[in-house]
Amino acid sequence: MQVTTEARGATSGDRVHSLDVLRGFALLGILVMNIQAFAMPMAAYTNPTAWGDLTGANFGVWLLSHLLAAEKMMAIFSMLFGAGIVLFADHAWQRGKSAAGLHYRRNAWLLLFGAAHGYLLWYGDILFIYAVCGFALFPFRNLSPRALFVLGLALLSVSSLLFLYFGWSMRLWPEAQLAAFEAEWRPAPAALAEEIAIYRGGWLEQLAHRAPITAEAQTFVLIVWGFWRAAGLMLIGMGLYRLGVLSGQASNATYWRLLVAGWLIGLPLVGYGVAWNFANGWGPESLFHGSQFNYWGSLPVSLGWIAGVILLLRHGALHWLTWRLAAVGRMAFTLYILQTVIGVLLFYGQGLALFGQVERTGQIGIVAGIWLLQLLLAPVWLRHFRFGPLEWLWRSLTYGQRQSFRRQ
Repeated sequence: MQVTTEARGATSGDRVHSLDVLRGFALLGILVMNIQAFAMPMAAYTNPTAWGDLTGANFGVWLLSHLLAAEKMMAIFSMLFGAGIVLFADHAWQRGKSAAGLHYRRNAWLLLFGAAHGYLLWYGDILFIYAVCGFALFPFRNLSPRALFVLGLALLSVSSLLFLYFGWSMRLWPEAQLAAFEAEWRPAPAALAEEIAIYRGGWLEQLAHRAPITAEAQTFVLIVWGFWRAAGLMLIGMGLYRLGVLSGQASNATYWRLLVAGWLIGLPLVGYGVAWNFANGWGPESLFHGSQFNYWGSLPVSLGWIAGVILLLRHGALHWLTWRLAAVGRMAFTLYILQTVIGVLLFYGQGLALFGQVERTGQIGIVAGIWLLQLLLAPVWLRHFRFGPLEWLWRSLTYGQRQSFRRQ
């Protein structure tokens, strides 16, 4: 077996190659899900029967997206963010700087970036949630891997228990509240037409629709789902990084076990959830009870993805792709926002106004085009510049001084 330096967590300055590759992989993968929110009414993201064709090839695209990407790419991102907290603090300490001061300043700026992203461009922002979790989790970074895993699973369980309770309590809801929830879960044609008209219209119309959704995401959704999900996964990511799993330093057997668990435990559980939801007609209970199969099944699937990528690095396979993924990972902040900008220009009224007109097969074609663009763009950019533009800005704000940008 050929084992490359990539497999041993090769580093360059502050970089760990495997983390960059995994981050790039997750960034491209998350677009498979986000494109649905850019292109279709909001209800279709969680309830695929709410909008669009769900037969033939369109159903195939949705099914593969759900099995392989839904919540899995967010899980990988969250685990990498947790690992990044540890890595950032370790490097700050090695340089004799205040790790806590830099970390909290870094997260304060990320919070502002996330808020701006959510309100000004797209309600699906994840940066705000990550920043909130980053504030809370910094003191836990030095726990043992075992303690991090136990605490992480405990936090993940909070949201799961809340959703199970909400689903059970639906029978007790007032009739008006239940009707309002059902109207959001499966909007009437008039409501769908109104949302489509808004996003094909001007920015101010979109802001009026987007602002309350973003505010709810940064408050209620954060409290009942986002914090517990992201924070739990970040703690697991810290533990995996401490054990060398994310940096490619674990044993081959470890990665093969994770890969097999993803395929033999995670995918069947997620697939059973698909069957359960269709058997129950994708009713409102699918949000609470039906979501639990993917909520938990996504964890082993995401670990399987991580293991698969690391095994590719270990064998030096697909080097033509992995070095480009590493470049994408190094520019993940910039390219994440670029994905939003492209989505806005394609689907909203500021651009081509294709909102509500592109079925899932067309969406996945657009995803492939954006993947190609970013895989080509990132290495060229980094040939001339040390950071992506937003990475440079974030780093300069964190350290309170202008960072070197161009390569000499």
